[in-house]
Amino acid sequence: QRTWGTIQKFQYLIAGSIDADLVQLERLRSGEVQDFRMEKRYQRKDGGIVWAELAVSQLRLGDGSLYYLAVVQDISERKRMEQALRGSEQRLLGILNHMPLGVNLVQGESIVFRNDSHVQICGYGADEAPDVASWWRLVMPDAAQRQQALSAWQAACTAACGKAEGAGNAIAPLECVITAKGGERRTVELSGMMLDDGYIVTMVDLSQRLQAEQEAHFLANNDPLTGLPNRRLLLDRLQQALAISARHQACGALLMLDLDNFKQINETLGHDMGDRLLQAVAERLRGCVPEDDTLARHGGDEFVVVLKGLGATPQEAAARAEEAAQKMLLAMRQPFVLDGSEPRHSTLSVGIAIFQGQRESADELLKRCDIAMYQAKAAGRDALRFFDPQMQAQMAERVALEADMRAGLDSGQFELFYQPKMVRGHISGAEALVRWRHPAKGFIPPSEFIPLAEQSGLILRLGSWVLRTACERLALWSADPVLGQLTVAVNVSPREFHEASFVPQVLEALASTGAEPRRLRLELTESLLLQDVEDTIAKMVQLRGYGVGFSLDDFGTGYSSLAYLKRLPLHELKIDQSFVRDVLTDPNDAAIARTIVALGTSLGLQVTAEGVETEAQRQFLERSGCHAWQGYLLSRPVPGLAFEDLVLARSGTAAAAVV
Repeated sequence: QRTWGTIQKFQYLIAGSIDADLVQLERLRSGEVQDFRMEKRYQRKDGGIVWAELAVSQLRLGDGSLYYLAVVQDISERKRMEQALRGSEQRLLGILNHMPLGVNLVQGESIVFRNDSHVQICGYGADEAPDVASWWRLVMPDAAQRQQALSAWQAACTAACGKAEGAGNAIAPLECVITAKGGERRTVELSGMMLDDGYIVTMVDLSQRLQAEQEAHFLANNDPLTGLPNRRLLLDRLQQALAISARHQACGALLMLDLDNFKQINETLGHDMGDRLLQAVAERLRGCVPEDDTLARHGGDEFVVVLKGLGATPQEAAARAEEAAQKMLLAMRQPFVLDGSEPRHSTLSVGIAIFQGQRESADELLKRCDIAMYQAKAAGRDALRFFDPQMQAQMAERVALEADMRAGLDSGQFELFYQPKMVRGHISGAEALVRWRHPAKGFIPPSEFIPLAEQSGLILRLGSWVLRTACERLALWSADPVLGQLTVAVNVSPREFHEASFVPQVLEALASTGAEPRRLRLELTESLLLQDVEDTIAKMVQLRGYGVGFSLDDFGTGYSSLAYLKRLPLHELKIDQSFVRDVLTDPNDAAIARTIVALGTSLGLQVTAEGVETEAQRQFLERSGCHAWQGYLLSRPVPGLAFEDLVLARSGTAAAAVV
């Protein structure tokens, strides 16, 4: 009893109250328990607070007397260490909670911790998936799939536990597909590490990485604008088609498709509209190409189609390839409506090469198609052409001729000839015609090098040289009373005229040479009027304001609109020589010639006939009201000095050519 009282007194002195301690003491005194242990904070005599562990137990001596043994141990340091550890644990959990990968802690079958990323990936929190079994059931509703994944995961965990000192061993990664709470399927990678009392699991969402890999693969093999295979994937598909063709002894075809006049649309309407047109073209062509074949964007405004299994013979393959190409041409002739704007028209030029997969290479087939495609363009566009060996030879000649032309422009191989123009019996001027005197081949006909200059872009450089040379000749003539009255007509290609720098280029040539603008005539063709009529009229009006005159060449062979014709500031209409040639034998040509004369006269324009070769032709034209003409009847085109001699001789002047 004295011992019991001492314990109570001790409890009171160090704790200030007995609270729950008294309950334990009563249980000890009643014999309900033999001992007890507890931890509490106590206040020392000096007012300081300590943590102590109180252990009380019964002690019965040999004489039967009963004592209570109380042991008090200061555990303040241990408590401080535990609090520090608990703080570290909280900080660790905070770090885990902010990690970008999913993390959960598993003890037994319970998930005791899961971070925010884990919940975001799968969508299920502690209230819906408190344990491992429920989590697997929710993310893998399919029982067979779930059992397969669970077996693989349990095998990985067992393998990690089987290693020496299982805690700390890594669990091998497992890639599987889960169904998130919203129904979205995601590819995840599960891995982890064994702990003393469970394991930690990490979960990485691979969906974004796989999507990025798929996008990278798509961009590496597809055109980003149209989504079609690009050149890289095209070559791979074409090589496969060649291998299949050789293995099965079947023919196929390669088609090169080039949009006609796309450059004009792109430059006049803007690149955004050009991109929309390419997308619309790609979509329309998709409907013409079977799914088993390949439609690719080769670059720019070129598309390529690979057709497989077209037959056992080249003839059969050619027939089926032509049928497919005609379907594409027909589809492209329908107008395109882009973003509600007015309908736009675009056609295709198609080159076709047949293959059997035996000796052809992919690059060689593409070259053949390219050659055939340019043949289609030369035929007037909106057409198709097949490759043949003669095309290859012609293309090689074309490449060599283009190189010679560049060298010729650098070395001064080109010169101007002048064809006189007669008006009521006297020479009023001349048409300047460019000639190429090749050092090895002699004179090369303009019919060979002018189209090449147009296709290669050299027409801009050549046209600039012709314009300046003609202006220099006009300036030279201005000192002579007879030659100074002449005009010189210079032919201008549509490509030259539609350059933004054309008007400044003409004015600069006149200013730098000192030529009179009113002595210069620019000859335009009807095809030029098909491109941006308003821009054409604006440039003509601007130059006409400086005195430059304009002639409409080859009138009657194109598609001139009379509505536009009366708005153009023209000086002259020229009757094409194709009408003049048979004007005496073909009533239709005679009627056309008379109509053009009447039309030009009614518009107040001078009408000039080209290609007059006989006196009878000249007399017919004069009777029809046409008093201006040029042609072999008077003279072929001649060099500048010879032309000057001709003019002075016909004028009765004995003076020599101007120096």
